[in-house]
Amino acid sequence: MIKIAIDAMGGDFGPEPIIEGCIHALEEKSFLPILVGDKKEILSFLPQYYIDKVEIVEASDVILMSDQATNALRRKDSSIFKAVELVRNKKASAIVSAGHSGATMTLATLRIGRLPHISKPALATLMPTLGSTKTLVLDVGAVVDCKAQNLYEFGAMGEAYVQKIMGVASPKVGLLSNGEEDSKGNELTKEAFKLLQDLDGFIGNVEGGDIFDGSVNVVVCDGFTGNILLKTSEGVVKTIFTMMKENMRRSLPAKFGALLMKKKVFSKLKKQVDYAEYGGAPLLGIDGCAIVSHGSSNSKAIKNAIFQAISYTQSDVNATIEALLTKSQTKSS
Repeated sequence: MIKIAIDAMGGDFGPEPIIEGCIHALEEKSFLPILVGDKKEILSFLPQYYIDKVEIVEASDVILMSDQATNALRRKDSSIFKAVELVRNKKASAIVSAGHSGATMTLATLRIGRLPHISKPALATLMPTLGSTKTLVLDVGAVVDCKAQNLYEFGAMGEAYVQKIMGVASPKVGLLSNGEEDSKGNELTKEAFKLLQDLDGFIGNVEGGDIFDGSVNVVVCDGFTGNILLKTSEGVVKTIFTMMKENMRRSLPAKFGALLMKKKVFSKLKKQVDYAEYGGAPLLGIDGCAIVSHGSSNSKAIKNAIFQAISYTQSDVNATIEALLTKSQTKSS
């Protein structure tokens, strides 16, 4: 049975939504959750029926969102450290955490380790599109200062993930730039462009709008750009929904129209842009599986993060990443 280590203490709202999400996941899939944190507090939220369906690992420390990620390695009694160690020691196949994202990424990279041909891991996230398939964007915050080789590796990782997890046989990989022409970009993207041409799915430069129109499956960028892109997109969605609500309140016909569209249009639109539908962002490039969830994750987000971890574990994403990069090295040598 697949074992998933879950940081029960991470997140903005404590263990309650995390344990609730874990219970919802158990209702739908067969796996063994290993809840890491304050045992007494965990048991206070865990219904009697589920006590023998989980394992609990005691952790006396919690890394708060305000803490420095660089201190995570020294805090060996923290819930995130102990959860990562379970994966490192092969006692769990994956870790899910809604706690301090910097600490999670640091510990996963340094304690679990990277895949042999990966210089730096990348945090990947799915963006909504006009089509039925979402666009995977990476990196969105793991590596702020990138080299061209990093971007090339991100492309290979994204291609492998979309193939194995999303079921796209021949993913289209694009490099985020300020224009689609081959000559566009800065020094970093121009150098990365040359390297990315080794990937079978590379289609060249793409612009910001291409992320959302379904024309590309993977968009590669450095973590600084990707994080701004992600947070800007979240802000735009929130603003649009707020503006729609405000304008509907001002007009009686608009109120009636809103009521008619609420179930069919608004509910579908909200589902498409709701981060809880995806659960979390996989940290690609480590020798295992780590899903980094939003700090404000609700139970639905945690459930879907666990499902994502299970899917990742059952796939051969990491082997595919290594095969792509090994093939490239053989070509160039």
